[in-house]
Amino acid sequence: MKLLTDTLWIFVRSLKIYFRVPFIVLMTIIQPVLWMFLFGEVFSSMADIPGFGGESYIEYLGPGIVMMSTMIAGAHAGIGIINDHREGILDRLLISPIYRSAIAMGGLLQETVTMVIQALIMIGVAALLGATFSGGLIGIIQLTIIAVLLGLGMGILSTTLALFVLKEESLTAAASLITMPLIFLSGMFIPLELVPNWVENFAAFNPLNWAVEAGREVITTKPDWSVVIPNSSYLVLMFIVSCALILLAFRKYQKTL
Repeated sequence: MKLLTDTLWIFVRSLKIYFRVPFIVLMTIIQPVLWMFLFGEVFSSMADIPGFGGESYIEYLGPGIVMMSTMIAGAHAGIGIINDHREGILDRLLISPIYRSAIAMGGLLQETVTMVIQALIMIGVAALLGATFSGGLIGIIQLTIIAVLLGLGMGILSTTLALFVLKEESLTAAASLITMPLIFLSGMFIPLELVPNWVENFAAFNPLNWAVEAGREVITTKPDWSVVIPNSSYLVLMFIVSCALILLAFRKYQKTL
């Protein structure tokens, strides 16, 4: 029971802090909307390229932008823990009788709520720009789950890194350095059949590409589960590994107190 109340307390506190900075909230929404609109318009004729598949470009791009938005949000999630460290809040939490796991779970719960909202906004924008979701409500729910799974995995890794570097500038630089190649070396903008082989080989190990491939399938009328299940499994594995890493990072940080 105490674990539950501790987790709820951390969740509410994290949510208040997140929405207390409207600029960050707006930027995490406006940036992917701009990507969706600009790339959808600029590269709209790409759908006419032989081998593309014949669907409209926004139809192709939409799921990718949904995944990208939660991935970027997750990549910067560690900033919160750095702020807590700088203000001495993290140290006080760790020496208090609060459950250590509640600190991580409360933060994850807050990230889940904000990423679900963010993903649904992106899906709505894609629909307004002409994307259709033939898989219906079930497909949209599955798409959202996959996007949140990717975002949470990145968020936990970001928080793990934050516990090691403890500097916002270092974390922000690392997040940009990591996310940019993941975005452009994936099948988000163009089918992998139309890019050099080395890009396709890289995409096989790219978490964003796993989410994009699975996300595109679940919103179709007849998803190809041989694509959805393996790619979703990779994301689950990434989530489990990142959870183990963050526990190690918390232990290492606690030894410095």
